[in-house]
Amino acid sequence: MYKILTAILFCVLCQSPALSDTLNKESYVLGVVPQFEVRKLYAIWQPIIDEIAMKTGIQIELAPSKNIEEFEMEFAQQKFDFAYMNPYHMLVASEYGYEPLVRDTSKMLYGILVVRSDSDIRSPSDLNDKVIAFPSPNALGASLQMRQELHDQFGIQIRPNYVKTHDSVYLNVILDEAVAGGGVQKTLSRQPLNYQEQVRIVHKTTPVSPHPVAIRASLPAPLKASIKRAFIAMGEEQEGQKKLAKIPIKRIGPAGMEDYLPLKKMGLDRFYVKPGA
Repeated sequence: MYKILTAILFCVLCQSPALSDTLNKESYVLGVVPQFEVRKLYAIWQPIIDEIAMKTGIQIELAPSKNIEEFEMEFAQQKFDFAYMNPYHMLVASEYGYEPLVRDTSKMLYGILVVRSDSDIRSPSDLNDKVIAFPSPNALGASLQMRQELHDQFGIQIRPNYVKTHDSVYLNVILDEAVAGGGVQKTLSRQPLNYQEQVRIVHKTTPVSPHPVAIRASLPAPLKASIKRAFIAMGEEQEGQKKLAKIPIKRIGPAGMEDYLPLKKMGLDRFYVKPGA
C-alpha cells in the first residue's frame, strides 16, 4: 500500500506545479483540540504525524493549544493548516475556510454526564443549582450539547466550573470538587481503570457525527487528496490502526460537511461562547 501511495503522489507531483510549490513550504501545522494535557497529546499524535509525513513527503508540525479557548482563537486566525476538532467547531471553522477531511466512521459521538459511583444523584433532574465540571464552554458533547440538554430537556439551572480538559473533569468528580462532570465516552474509556470505576454515567446526549480532521479549503486539491489517502491508508494497516485507536479513532474514512449540518438544528449557538468574547 505504501509503495502504491508513493507512486500516486509522485505522479501527482509531476503533473501539478501548484502541489510541488506547496511541498516546498517548510512545514504544515496541525492543531488538536486539547481534550488531554500536552504530553498526552504529543504521545498520541506525534506517531500519527510521523506516519502521515512518511507517506506524503510533507513535513508536519504539531501545535498544541493550552486550552480549548486558545484552540478556537487559533483556528479562527487560520494558524492551522489542518486540525482535529469537535463537530460544532467544524461548523464554526467552515466560516474561517476549513472543510472536513476524515473522521471515525465506526460510531457516533455522544456526551456523558458522570457522578461519583457512590453518589445519591440518579438523574440530571437532581442537579439543579449544583456545581458541574466541564472542560470548557465549547467542548461539544461534554459541555455545549450537555448544557443545552440540561436546560431544554430537564429545565435545571447549574453552576458550571470549566476545568480545561476532560481528564480534569473526571478528577474533579472523583475528588468531590464537583457533583457531576461532562465528558465523552471516548475520553472516559482512556482514563485509568480505577478512575473509571469511581464514576457512574447518569445521562448521555443525542449522538452526532464524531470529530473530524479538518483542512484549509484553500490548500491545493492534490495536497488535500494526498493527506486524505495517507490517513485512510493508516486505517488499513495494523500498526496504523493501533496509532489511530489512541485518538481514539476505530475506523477512519472520508468526512463531508453534510455530516455536521444536523447540529445547526439543536440551537447550540445559544450556549456557544465566541473566541475572545
